[in-house]
Amino acid sequence: MREQSAAHEAEAGGGCPVPRRKISILGSTGSIGTQTLEVVRNNGDIQVTALAAGSNTELLEKQIREFKPSLACVWDEEKAGQLKLSVADLPVRVVSGMEGLLEAAREKEAHMVVTAVVGMIGIRPTIAAMEAGKDIALANKETLVTAGHIIMPLAKERGVRILPVDSEHSAIFQCLNGEDGRRIHKLLLTASGGPFRGRRLEELEGVQVEDALKHPNWSMGRKITIDSSTMVNKGLEVMEARWLFGVEIDQIQVVIQPKSVIHSMVEFEDGAVMAQLGTPDMKLPIQYALYYPERRFLPGERLDFWTLGQIVFEKPDFDTFRGLRLACEAGRRGGSLPVVFNAANEYAVNEFLNRRIPYLGIVEMIEKAMGSHQVVENPTVDQILEAERETRELLGGGR
Repeated sequence: MREQSAAHEAEAGGGCPVPRRKISILGSTGSIGTQTLEVVRNNGDIQVTALAAGSNTELLEKQIREFKPSLACVWDEEKAGQLKLSVADLPVRVVSGMEGLLEAAREKEAHMVVTAVVGMIGIRPTIAAMEAGKDIALANKETLVTAGHIIMPLAKERGVRILPVDSEHSAIFQCLNGEDGRRIHKLLLTASGGPFRGRRLEELEGVQVEDALKHPNWSMGRKITIDSSTMVNKGLEVMEARWLFGVEIDQIQVVIQPKSVIHSMVEFEDGAVMAQLGTPDMKLPIQYALYYPERRFLPGERLDFWTLGQIVFEKPDFDTFRGLRLACEAGRRGGSLPVVFNAANEYAVNEFLNRRIPYLGIVEMIEKAMGSHQVVENPTVDQILEAERETRELLGGGR
């Protein structure tokens, strides 16, 4: 009989398991947030002290009733007021906006904050959580892409851990366990290639929203799924990995691995390559971050090598997927240019999802914004947010 998870072990008196970890989840109604709550539900020994969401108050109310946090945040103030009435029978305080998000990030009982909000909105809450001494389970890649030069020194200063939730960064993190990070020769960041792998640029001209949202392997939110289709997401991951693991952009190599069973690899100075493999299930890196350094049983499919048969590798097509090339250029130049790359992509993806620009217009907007920007070296948080605002104004034409 398989040994059961500690979540199902009763305490000495025969009662329910005692929560050993307390977490706050920023972005609880999104893909990562809901899967984090699945992990919490399956294990039973994590207490959720705060939940924060954008506008999905219907789902947030269900989460509040099940996980009983003491604090809940809704970005929209009007919807926060409605939620407050809906959960008036519960001992939960409802807050809103950026101040509410910062409060959820600092929630005093939490040991760890899962940052699963999408976009640059995650920077200030992540900093606030770290300043409050919280470990970070990082699923908001934009934070390191745009402010890695602030975040990594702050983590060291405050003595907090940044535990990656992205499957690729979690894989590298796992490969480095017990190894000397100074002996890295290069990181091999794998990519599925997305739904348009193998297509030429001219074949992407008529792509519709529905086409770009059909990822072959992963179930993710709309924005990240579009980013995967353009391979901009992989470019963001390259920039994030540069900060997480203290390497240069040119030490990171993107490798197309269509079946998404190798989640990433590390090549060391002596030529040895370590890889982390598994089925494409985001609950694995989420659970690993929540319980690190402990490993726990995780229900689900296992990798079957007899069925798999072989693993195929390909080179990325930097001409068709120019977003990846532009990301490497932004990461190599540094300063405020990654901010502009990210802000332009956020703006353009939203325009595409709302059918206001064609698919290829996403990368065209990124290129336009990067070409128009005067780079600021080592930008402050205020300068980062100003660069974002200027980029949106440039692309929006005053709209």
